[in-house]
Amino acid sequence: MAIGMIVKALSGFYYILAEGKHPDDGALIQCRARGILKKRNISPLVGDQVEFSLTENGQGMVDDILPRVTELVRPPVANAELAVLVFSVDRPVLNPQLLDKFLVHIESAGLDTIIVLTKTDLLTHESEVEIADIIRPYEHMGYGIHSTSSKLGRGIEEVSHRLAGVVSVFSGQSGVGKSSLLNAMLPGLTLATNEISERLGRGKHTTRHTELIPLKSGGWVADTPGFSQLDFEGLEAEDLGDCFRDFRVYTEACRFRGCVHHKEPNCAVKEAVEQGKIAAWRYENYVEFLTEIKDRKRRY
Repeated sequence: MAIGMIVKALSGFYYILAEGKHPDDGALIQCRARGILKKRNISPLVGDQVEFSLTENGQGMVDDILPRVTELVRPPVANAELAVLVFSVDRPVLNPQLLDKFLVHIESAGLDTIIVLTKTDLLTHESEVEIADIIRPYEHMGYGIHSTSSKLGRGIEEVSHRLAGVVSVFSGQSGVGKSSLLNAMLPGLTLATNEISERLGRGKHTTRHTELIPLKSGGWVADTPGFSQLDFEGLEAEDLGDCFRDFRVYTEACRFRGCVHHKEPNCAVKEAVEQGKIAAWRYENYVEFLTEIKDRKRRY
């Protein structure tokens, strides 16, 4: 029985890098998952540390999955340590509500997060001021913010340095330039990219599977399929506030334990919004997400 890490999943096959092997060796082992895993309702994920055995044809079988440190459903990645949320400043324009949805998803999974802004070469003075106003609350919450332009090579080295030595996952709305950013970080990678549809104002999906890409720094980056919607499956209304970093400092002062910061009296979070300590639009996003979670619960 050998141990390795799944670095790619495609069409029911799992490609494993055996423990002690270097990614440049090109020694990935193509494996299937044993039926016992399906019976246990467990599916291998990219990033999983697994036990596997070789078969006579030189391929292998995933026998067991070692305990996961973190687990993401969308994108499907295990044991990631850092989420890189990639948002463009234009084409498509930065959507704060979508950014907050991504952050809820990542915070609930327990990953550290940085926000990478792409296509900054498209900024005008007016749009630069607008973006700065949107991003400022996230800086105050402690999120690392990186401004980049793959076209100009701006900010690429800083992002690469932050990813050194960790397993990170790239996520963001389609068309924001994730693949272009990775191509700029890793010359010769040539991931597929696609131009924005002028008619629709959004990008076409260019990444079709999840794969870990090795960095020279020793880290790994998961390039994942782009997507523009997230649901809140598995998240309870009582837990949503914990996924908003700017709420946490006030939660303990709420009158009621388990306060969901909506219709309860003497809510410290709502008071902070009224006093301008929490951005009103962040709270509006929270209420919309809360309503979505409650509606889902009523339906099911």
